[in-house]
Amino acid sequence: MKENKNIKLTTLCYIEKDGNYLMLYRNKKKDDQSEGKWLGVGGKIESGESPEECVVREVFEETGLSLNSVKFRGIITFVSDIWDNEFMFLYTSDDFTGQLKPVCDEGELAWIPKDEVMELPAWEGDKVFLKPLIEGVEDIHIKLVYEGEKLVKVIE
Repeated sequence: MKENKNIKLTTLCYIEKDGNYLMLYRNKKKDDQSEGKWLGVGGKIESGESPEECVVREVFEETGLSLNSVKFRGIITFVSDIWDNEFMFLYTSDDFTGQLKPVCDEGELAWIPKDEVMELPAWEGDKVFLKPLIEGVEDIHIKLVYEGEKLVKVIE
């Protein structure tokens, strides 16, 4: 078992339009731990960058959309026996401009009706925080503990 001393800081944004979330189907990066899963859009916080700066940058890089504002929805803590632990800053936005890129380096982008998002192949833990997110909960703080790819504990 790998002992994780590092903590990754990341962001994730669910962009909303007409009752849909913009979702990313991860199928293009080599050795992607999320391959074959649907996620929101986001990524790693770079040195000197705030979570808000990161989410705006990552969304633009991956989608071509410029976020005019974001709404902070909470922090998700991931603990894993095989990957670095992670603090993920969770956001939503329905205020953006630009045209969706036809191609994303990490996978396929698609607008998915919010009532269908829970049925997509995704990390088990993502569905834990997606449910309150879709229901409009404002302050989501959840700890998800994984052994391999299996979710073994949820602390809310």
